[in-house]
Amino acid sequence: MKTIESLADLPALLGQEFAISDWLTITQEQVNLFADATGDHQWIHVDVERANAGPFGGPIAHGFLTLSLLPKLSEMAMEFRGVRMGVNYGLNKVRFPAPVPVGSRVRGRFKLLACEPVDRGGVQITTQVTIEREGSDKPVCVAEAVSRRYP
Repeated sequence: MKTIESLADLPALLGQEFAISDWLTITQEQVNLFADATGDHQWIHVDVERANAGPFGGPIAHGFLTLSLLPKLSEMAMEFRGVRMGVNYGLNKVRFPAPVPVGSRVRGRFKLLACEPVDRGGVQITTQVTIEREGSDKPVCVAEAVSRRYP
């Protein structure tokens, strides 16, 4: 876990990979719950028997489920001290280069692309997040995430 003592420490981390999360296992239960929450019940996600005979050899997680793990992976990877509030501000770019088979373990790698002051003494942070699957050469998600932190 990377501890960032102060928002003033961020400029020194520009251009660097500064945090890596622990591994997180993707379960069929998570996939099913995500399908229920979003209404996306495509068979490659929720029909295990059919997915086993499909192109991926088993069910895969939704791309947006993978993306939705950003807050959890971030929480596992870094801690901001002296910050009373953090908010998601958006995404600049998102790609899903490879599938996430159910049962896979994934983790996030965080690289600081930008940090700029905003109102109320806050900082807008742009981070490249690469979610990788254990045992795979290709990332499963690459996103530019924009957040704001306030002291």
